[in-house]
Amino acid sequence: MRTQNFGYKKLYIDGQLVDAAKGKKINVVCPATGEVIAEVAKAGKEDAEKALLSAQKGFKYWSKLSLAERTVWMTKLRTAVLEKEHELRTAMVHEMGKNYAGAYEDIEAVINALEWYPGAMKNLREEQIPDYENTHTHKMISKPAGVAVAYLAWNFPLLNVGFKLGPALAAGCSLIIKPSTLSPLSTYMLGEILHDIDFPAGVVNILAGPSGEVATTLTTSKIPAVLTMIGSTETGKKVIADSTTSIKKLGMELGGNAPFIIFEDADFEIALNLAVVLSFWNSGQICVAANRIMVHKNIYDKFLKAFIKRTSALKLGFGIKENPEVFMGPVVSRSDRDRMFELVEDAVSKGATLEYGGKIPKGFPEKGNWIEPTVVSGITPEMNLFRQETFGPVAGIMSFETDDEALELANDTEYGLASYIFTNNHQRIERFTDELEFGEIQINGVKYAIYLPHGGIKNSGIGHDCSHLALGDYLVKKRVSIAIKY
Repeated sequence: MRTQNFGYKKLYIDGQLVDAAKGKKINVVCPATGEVIAEVAKAGKEDAEKALLSAQKGFKYWSKLSLAERTVWMTKLRTAVLEKEHELRTAMVHEMGKNYAGAYEDIEAVINALEWYPGAMKNLREEQIPDYENTHTHKMISKPAGVAVAYLAWNFPLLNVGFKLGPALAAGCSLIIKPSTLSPLSTYMLGEILHDIDFPAGVVNILAGPSGEVATTLTTSKIPAVLTMIGSTETGKKVIADSTTSIKKLGMELGGNAPFIIFEDADFEIALNLAVVLSFWNSGQICVAANRIMVHKNIYDKFLKAFIKRTSALKLGFGIKENPEVFMGPVVSRSDRDRMFELVEDAVSKGATLEYGGKIPKGFPEKGNWIEPTVVSGITPEMNLFRQETFGPVAGIMSFETDDEALELANDTEYGLASYIFTNNHQRIERFTDELEFGEIQINGVKYAIYLPHGGIKNSGIGHDCSHLALGDYLVKKRVSIAIKY
């Protein structure tokens, strides 16, 4: 299993590629082999402060450009990203273990966001407000909010960037991007692309480093007007608590615990195929993964048997371009793999059955973070596999008997991001649409796109990524009232 070395990557601050102030570096480790495949500059407090001043200056310039002028730059960046597609996809395979096909999702998110959001911004309409006494005219106008800071999760390194970069730039905001230290490589490479095309200085800044130094400095500063993130609920709570040095707009896509509910009248093959994909694609490291698969008792045995068969046929491996048959790679870190084993052990100790997997596969590098795709049946609400966001390749399956039971089980979580139901009963669809406590309800299929809102309720977040709704995170509203002269 041969890896590639990507060398050393610098911070991107104020339009320049620079070393960290203290000269420190982060080793980027390939989860497939445990080998160091790159070094990136390790930012600290001083670098975060420089990024804030840079973004402040960048906002003054960028917000004054017309949308047409901003669009020219966004199109230039889109073209440059496409030219580096293979290098970026290869970097993501190496830094977090996804397969080459999966890495295209990240590229697609960036290029779609850079193309779609200028049009979405152009299509925003000023709201006209009636005046009931006929003494004034009133309208609401939108203006860029200011400097935005984006904290990003490691599971989709560039997809997460695209979800923030597109609306922020289209709205007229400058942006500081802090990728995870687990997978910063491709984001730092984006910084190189921005530098190569002479993107306006300070409009985008990229740095990774310890949250205690970098994130705390950024979050507590009074410079940012917007804090946006993709990450865990616990991290979201910390960001909210630290942000109160000033009033900031918050946009957060946080943890999920998606129910995947299959009724006996569902299209069995569609539900089965999507259950497998949403359990093991990206090694299950997806916020909208099928976390709790709930199957009606009349088809439970049939489904479980078929699900195990499909799972056992998945190709595990290092998903570089030369290995297109690979479906699932390793998990991102050794601690994450250990957490998978702990979830399985807890479930089995409380009465669940390990049906398949749950072991370290043979024939793979010992220093890699490999685990077999795993199936656990008979899970219950007392188990951590039911309660926690799995975020790994362990599928928990349970049966239910009535619609009331399915609803109660589905909503029995602090999270409220994605949910899935498969049924052809229209009355049931209407009821579940009304009563499921999730920001997304997908029925008899799954679709995500840059123009479709993505967001959660309860402890799963604030606001939305994607769609025109994301622009709202980066805009402030002004009311303009003009007296009518008689």
